[in-house]
This record gives sequence, C-alpha cells and structure tokens, in this order.
Amino acid sequence: MRLRLKATHVVLGMLCVMYFITYVDRVNIGTAASEIQKELHLSNTQLGLVFSAFAYPYLLFQVIGGWVGDHFGPRRTLFWCGLIWAASTIMTGFVTGLTTLFIARVALGFGEGATFPTATRAMQYWTPAGQRGFAQGLTHAFARLGNAITPPLIAALMAWLTWRGSFVLLGVVSLIWGLIWVLYFRNDPKDHPSITAEELESLPPRPSGPKPQVPWGPLLQRMWPVTLTYFCYGWSLWLYLNWLPLFFKNNYSLDIKNSALFASGVFLAGVVGDSLGGTLSDGIFKRTGNVRFARLSVILAGFIGALLSLAPIIFVHDITIVALCLSAGFFFIEIIIGPIWSVPMDIAPKYSGTASGLMNTGSAFAAIVSPLVAGYVIDVTGNWYLPFIMSIGLLLLGGFCAFLMHPERPFEETEARVPAGQTIPAE
Repeated sequence: MRLRLKATHVVLGMLCVMYFITYVDRVNIGTAASEIQKELHLSNTQLGLVFSAFAYPYLLFQVIGGWVGDHFGPRRTLFWCGLIWAASTIMTGFVTGLTTLFIARVALGFGEGATFPTATRAMQYWTPAGQRGFAQGLTHAFARLGNAITPPLIAALMAWLTWRGSFVLLGVVSLIWGLIWVLYFRNDPKDHPSITAEELESLPPRPSGPKPQVPWGPLLQRMWPVTLTYFCYGWSLWLYLNWLPLFFKNNYSLDIKNSALFASGVFLAGVVGDSLGGTLSDGIFKRTGNVRFARLSVILAGFIGALLSLAPIIFVHDITIVALCLSAGFFFIEIIIGPIWSVPMDIAPKYSGTASGLMNTGSAFAAIVSPLVAGYVIDVTGNWYLPFIMSIGLLLLGGFCAFLMHPERPFEETEARVPAGQTIPAE
C-alpha cells in the first residue's frame, strides 16, 4: 500500500526548508568574509558593522512583521518575504564597497524580519498543541543545519563560482522556495485540498469572527521577560554565526577550507541541540502537565550547560579542546530554542505572531550589538577568545531572566481578570 504524505507534514517540511534557507542566506557572509574583507579593504570593526546591518530592519520588523503575519496570513506574508530576501542575496553578489554591502545586508534583514514570527503563526494552526515544542525544535534544527552546511558549501561555491557567484545562486534557490510556498500553503488548514478529517481533528480550532485587536500594552508587559531572556541567548548565537569561521581562520592560521570545516563541526552540535530541546520540553509537559516546568527546565539547562562549556577556553587554547568546548556550548545554547519559541504560543495563542515577534526583538537587538562589540574588541585587543569569554556573563543573566517567564498563565485568561482601564502588572 502506498504511504500517503499528510498535508500537515508537508507544511512543516516546507517551513523546515525555509528556516534552512534563511540561515544559509544570513550566515553565508561569515564564511565569505575573509575574501570580501580583502577585496573591499574592510577592518574588523567595519566587518562587524556589515554583520550587524542585517539586524537593524530585522529588529524593526519582528513586531511589525508579526502583526503583518497575523493580519494578512502566512501565505502572502512569507511569499513576499521570500522575494525580498532572495533579491537582496542576489544583490550581495554585485556590491562594490562598504556602502553597497551594508545596503544589501539591510535589505536581507528587511526580507527575513517577518519570517520566524509568521512561521509561528502558520504553526499555530497547522501543529497539534502537544507538538509545539517538537515543531519549533525541528524547524530551528534545520536552521542550525543551514549553519553547519553553509561554511563548507560556501567554500566550495567560492572555489567554483567566486564569492559573488555563490550569493547569486543562493538567491535563486530562495526565489524557488517562495513560489512553491504560495502555491501549496493555505492559511486555514480546512481550505487545503489535501487535508484529511483526521488531521483537522488533531489541530487546534481557528477563532471565528473578526480578527482581534492586539492589546499592545498588556501583551508587552507579559512578553518583556521572554524578550530579555532571548536577548541573552541571541548574544552568543550571533557571535557564533558571524565570527566563528574567522575565529578559526585568523586565530589558528587556517585556510578557508579548514576553518569552514571546524566551524561546520561546531554548528552541527546545534542541530542536535535544537532537535533535542523541543522534544525534551514536550515530553516533560506530557508527563507532568506543567507547562512552566516543561519550558523553564530545558531553558535553564541550556544556559547553565553553555556557560560551563565555554569556561575552559579562558585557560586552554588548544584548537581541538577549544573546538569541543565551542561545540558543547553551541549544543546547550540551542536546546533553548524549542521551548522558548513555544512560550509565545503558550502565553498568547490568539496573538502568537505578534508575541513571537516581540520575543525575537531580543535576538534581533543582540544581532546588532554582539557583532559590533566583538569586532571592536578584536581590533583593540587582538584577542579572538575575549568575545566568547564575554558571552559567559550574558548566559548567566539569561538563566536568571528565565524565572520571570510565566507560560503557564495564558494571556487571554489574565486579561479577562483585569478591570477595564487597568493594565496587567509586570511579572
């Protein structure tokens, strides 16, 4: 008997591919940076500015993009996002200096800014409630798989097509994904021609009536601890994504090929972490019924494990030991992803796109500050270890901030208990 692929599985698979492509397009510059830096005559501080350029519109469009995803639906929103980030990736292959490179990266952030909040909106109604951590962990695992594959992929494409040609080719791939998405996906699962009654029964119901207005003030008060926690996570994430290939190349005098392989090995640990974190969180939730314990236990384990993993590089600088420490650190950082991206859906299911956008502003702001600080510190001190050592403090802060999150308190219930004219007190 022929095995039938479920529509829900296809949609989740397409979102996995999107996460993979978006991360290839945003971290490819890290591997190509040495050649770009040489050809365009950029300092490490200028390179840090280029790395951060992506994050300025990315930060802005987390909330705006989340609202657009809620208002217009994931089908149209992700299609137009795909066109924009594809065009910006192609544009990068034709830059002539610091200014045009900065503009191309800003355009990429503009295109990708709404993608993850909108994808969360798509998962809200295409994923059973008990599988949210798994779905978030799996999609982000594909993002980290993109991280892992990008260094050797870009190194190979640079040898074949030059660094400029590699960006053009990757942009074309993004265009193809956008076209397939808009042809297949439907905002409401019941409108999809291939959905089955069994699948619809397992999915959460969509609310009827007019779209609810976003209660910005109360929602901000509920989400700010999640945003702050995610900023602490994002600081280390963007340090890894932007600087890791150059860390191995410049600190250990490796060529592009070998530095790419070391970076790829570290990023592969993140793939395992992403997959495991969401599965662990969902498993704890099923066994205990305690959503706060299910989310926070895994998130805290990630922050503490990452902190302990990075600590040895203060004293030991052997490349093998450092690579293992960085790999372990990235593994623990990434087990945070599945549970923390489930938190906006736990807190505010009616506004999950907007809520996840508010959360992701933390990582987006970290994407601005982290690479700039790292580039400046490296230029001033010449020490490539120092930025990673500095991140230990942010990991410690993130562990404390996690206790301020309350996914066990659904936003709608809390809002209903607040008298008119009052706001919800900060947790």
